[in-house]
Amino acid sequence: MSLKSLEAFSAIIKTGSATAAAKHLGLTQPGISRLLALLEEYIGFQLFYREKGRLIPTDEALTLIKEVDLTLMSVDRISLLANNIFNSNLGQLRLVAPNSFIAGPLANVVTDFLKKHPKVKISLDTHSPTRAREIVAHRSADCGFIQLPENHPGLICQHIVSSNTVCAVSSEHKLAKCKRLTCKDLAGEDLILLGKGRNSRLQIENVFLREKIPLQVRLETHTVAIACTFAKKNVGIAIVNEMLAKQYANEGLVLIAFSPKIVHEYAFITSAHAPMNRLTESFYQHCKTYFANMDMAQNED
Repeated sequence: MSLKSLEAFSAIIKTGSATAAAKHLGLTQPGISRLLALLEEYIGFQLFYREKGRLIPTDEALTLIKEVDLTLMSVDRISLLANNIFNSNLGQLRLVAPNSFIAGPLANVVTDFLKKHPKVKISLDTHSPTRAREIVAHRSADCGFIQLPENHPGLICQHIVSSNTVCAVSSEHKLAKCKRLTCKDLAGEDLILLGKGRNSRLQIENVFLREKIPLQVRLETHTVAIACTFAKKNVGIAIVNEMLAKQYANEGLVLIAFSPKIVHEYAFITSAHAPMNRLTESFYQHCKTYFANMDMAQNED
């Protein structure tokens, strides 16, 4: 029993003739008749008789058509499901990223992706970098974002976006009108820095060390949000990631370029133990396009 034979049988009942059924299915009339003959041979009884040039279904055919239509509907659903999977319009995507990255640029990326894929569900989670690496490497999450450099053997890391370092300064601060700030400008100023051990923190410390300017750290924290909050209250000047700090810039807080340039690089990570599924690949391509467009817009500005 073939699917084509069932489609021919259903089309004949709906249209009343082999010619009309052939037109409906885009086949020839002899082709439809052949499919019907094959079906009748398979099931062992006649499905139609002729009356005034029309094919009239037998009682057996009318009993059979209900189940045939249900089968064809199921096939259509399978086809639609397969098409949705192919086009990444269905499924659940599990990803991990730093909290500040989720609340910042990733919020726009995910929102835009969900608009384009309304039937997709996304699970967002935040963990320490160490935990995030293990979760993605062991495929407990489909993908994630992490700051470079990264050398975990269980991960595939693909550079996705870069961000410069800025000084978050209260609009009330004497340096708030500056276009650029250097270590010399920050000499003697109270500073707000993100916790020790980070690669970016080491780069900041090395820059001040080279310039032989002591760091006057007034407050240490582990999130850009907290650093910007206290900078806005004029507790000190926060040296932070520009991409993550942008969401906190407003009338009370200005972001000023820091020199020399310190770059923060992020990678899209997946497990090295299995290829990306179609949905993850689609999200990765979406991220690449989104961040590339973001970089172009910033360069134009």
